Amino acid sequence: MESQDTSHSLEILTARGKAAQSGVRPRRPRVTTATLIYDDLREAILGMRLVPGTPLQEKALTQRFGVSKTPVREALIRLAEDGLVDIFPQSGTFVSRVPVAAIPEAVVIRQSLEDTAVRRLIEIATEADIATIDAILARQRLLADLGDKDAFHEADEGFHQAIAQIAGYPSIPRLLRQIKVQMDRARRLTLPVAGRMHQVIAEHSFIRDAIARRDVAVASKAMKAHLSAVVPDIDRLRVQYPDYFV
Repeated sequence: MESQDTSHSLEILTARGKAAQSGVRPRRPRVTTATLIYDDLREAILGMRLVPGTPLQEKALTQRFGVSKTPVREALIRLAEDGLVDIFPQSGTFVSRVPVAAIPEAVVIRQSLEDTAVRRLIEIATEADIATIDAILARQRLLADLGDKDAFHEADEGFHQAIAQIAGYPSIPRLLRQIKVQMDRARRLTLPVAGRMHQVIAEHSFIRDAIARRDVAVASKAMKAHLSAVVPDIDRLRVQYPDYFV
């Protein structure tokens, strides 16, 4: 990893760390410093702002976040438990590479849970519920046109979270949060591909229309196909980013 890339990545974290300290970012009750650092690093890793192989130097992080070593170490241990960081006692700590073998299993689990949600939503969806989904799609279109990949990804997550929430399964997104971390990292690499964001919108719109028509079979098939789209991308991504995968 080039030192310039590492410096740039840590500059991003510096700004976020200072924001948290200055009160710009609202704090939830009883959130520890370690949790704030964990959340910032996790977001940067999942968003591919800290790419696989990036060294995470404890001293640099303590200086940039303005904290002692203890919360930094706690945050790094939690990230290692998530599979997002590799800690080598004699070599250092690095952002982990994406384990390709973990992605197909994550896809299958996500397909099962989200298929359950979409089937239930079709049974109970109201016009107001469809309008909620439409509002998310409208935001996705705007963000795609603006080329805002980070905000688009958040809106993408919002689409799936809304389906689970409206269906009466609000715990599904929380259950999937850890299961799909490696899948999410790979997905973020696909967003810069020309036309990819609009393709995602088209797939979401197709699912939305099937829900509105109460067409269970089509909605289920479309959701499963949408969630499996990352799998055929892996071979291309491994060629394009050979150092990011293992």
